[in-house]
Amino acid sequence: MAQAKVAEAWKNYPLQTKLKGIAYTLRPMTVDDGERLRSFALEMPPHDLMFMRRDITKPEGLARWTDAVARGAMYTILCEDDHGIAGYSSLHLTELDWSAHVADLRVATADRARGAGLGRLLTREAFNMALALGIEKVVARMTPDQQGARALFQELGFQPEALLKDEVKDRAGEYHDMLIMACNVDTFLAQRRAFGVSN
Repeated sequence: MAQAKVAEAWKNYPLQTKLKGIAYTLRPMTVDDGERLRSFALEMPPHDLMFMRRDITKPEGLARWTDAVARGAMYTILCEDDHGIAGYSSLHLTELDWSAHVADLRVATADRARGAGLGRLLTREAFNMALALGIEKVVARMTPDQQGARALFQELGFQPEALLKDEVKDRAGEYHDMLIMACNVDTFLAQRRAFGVSN
């Protein structure tokens, strides 16, 4: 049943949109997109790379990502502009039975696409996919100093749930705290309907 709902959700793509005059195309990631995604990651600031579950600047990390997509353990929506991948949102499913209703959300945008509302759009699309998958709760992780990301997620209905000390170690060996925020899928969608947003 879940796969049928996912297939139905994928029928909405590719999705064409414009943000601040720039044309974007959103579509599901396939296993053939690995090198394009790696090129995107290589252009990202090091601080942003900390929150990728896999280091996709390296072939082995990229292979694990595409394998997760192929197995249905992760669902990634890519956003492209004339220069290549401009951003993505990913839902990472858990293999734990007691947390099967929870998914981790990752959203990243290229520097050139920031400030246009692309992160908000990608988050919305991830929640639509979460609904199709039967996910009830979505979790986002960030460092407390990522004020822009924190403000966006709070605006979308996420609430802080935990602060983990020294949870993340960057490539330079520096430790960072991790803020965990979460949002109920039904709450997110109800909030959007209240503001007259249908999807």
